[in-house]
Amino acid sequence: MNKTNPIRQIVFPLLAALIWGTAFVAQDMCADVIEPMTFNAIRSYVAVVVLVIIIVIFDKLNKNKVVRTAVEKAADRKHLLIGGICCGTALAVAANFQQAGMGAGTDAGKAGFITALYIVLVPIGGLFLKKKVSLPVWISVAIAVVALYLLCITGDLKLQLGDLLILLCAMFFAVHILVIDHFTATVDGMKLSCVQFLVAALWSTLGMAIFEHPDWSAILSCALPILYVGIFSSGVAYTLQILAQKDSNPTVVTLLLSMESVFAVISGAIILHQRMTGREYLGCVLMLIAVILAQIPFPLKKDSGAVKTVQK
Repeated sequence: MNKTNPIRQIVFPLLAALIWGTAFVAQDMCADVIEPMTFNAIRSYVAVVVLVIIIVIFDKLNKNKVVRTAVEKAADRKHLLIGGICCGTALAVAANFQQAGMGAGTDAGKAGFITALYIVLVPIGGLFLKKKVSLPVWISVAIAVVALYLLCITGDLKLQLGDLLILLCAMFFAVHILVIDHFTATVDGMKLSCVQFLVAALWSTLGMAIFEHPDWSAILSCALPILYVGIFSSGVAYTLQILAQKDSNPTVVTLLLSMESVFAVISGAIILHQRMTGREYLGCVLMLIAVILAQIPFPLKKDSGAVKTVQK
């Protein structure tokens, strides 16, 4: 086994999960002063710049480039464009629901765990693609429903607006992953990510121009959190994920990446001094159990396809 595998398989995904978890805090810091589409437009443009730089560096370091014909290159560009539009549209909807939910009052820790529901939803979404779902996944769905009840439903059986928006965000992230799962078979994953962030930026910019009123003084006051989310959450963490998955056990890597929800709670408590009730913490524990259970590769019947879960 390659000696670098333990580092890539354990350290890299944990670093990515830490970055993604703390990014919820950065988003929370901006949610009260910057409107959702304005925030996501700026962070997405930052992500595009970072990913372009990373792609150029990787291309320079790649010594085993495959020679492609003009026809093949044209086909690749077509697939990349179509994939980028589909993935970027789903990402824009999901990200804007998430940011709007945090602006409506859902704190960083709770947002992290409700968003993690997409890992449970992805196999369920695969049913529409004629993929079979194992019994443990159905059990994880039941656990997730209980977790959501504890996290989101108040004593008077009302769902808070912010929690509802984050729940919609999780649903669209599930759609986003299913679309990525379709296109990564034919296009380069990092280039697809770059194009999808550009598409997401354009959609958010359009929404910003129609529905919002950007306050540039507020944007400048949140420059550091925006740069953190754009550079580290989108560029660095995504690259760490790619490196982690190379020659590694995908189950181990994905389980470690799902720790982002735990880091979101911890960082929210330390940095923003946010606290949840005992009921909500129990919901977090149940959601983490559901997420882990949904990712364990239990065998299905022969010739049945299973939708793989991929981190955002």
